[in-house]
Amino acid sequence: MKNKITKQKLKKYFDLTSTALKQIKKKIIKGKESSAKEIINMVKNYLSDAKYFEQKEDFVNAFAALNYAHGWIDSGVRLGIFDVDDDKLFTIK
Repeated sequence: MKNKITKQKLKKYFDLTSTALKQIKKKIIKGKESSAKEIINMVKNYLSDAKYFEQKEDFVNAFAALNYAHGWIDSGVRLGIFDVDDDKLFTIK
């Protein structure tokens, strides 16, 4: 079902964003640590929010929080804060 947020779809995006988060933590560009820390904290906060909403079975807001989390990751990649090359996990130039 394309127009429904399911537990399976949430799991897919939790896994995707969690994997991306693990990778960016190891790929911080020298001199960008302060910005990286801020982005990583925001990602963690949105992931926490997503888990909270999922537990409440509010899948729409859980999915929204996951999208914000991954958006923070991609913004860091595009701004050159993280040195990653996996175009399946990240929006690469």
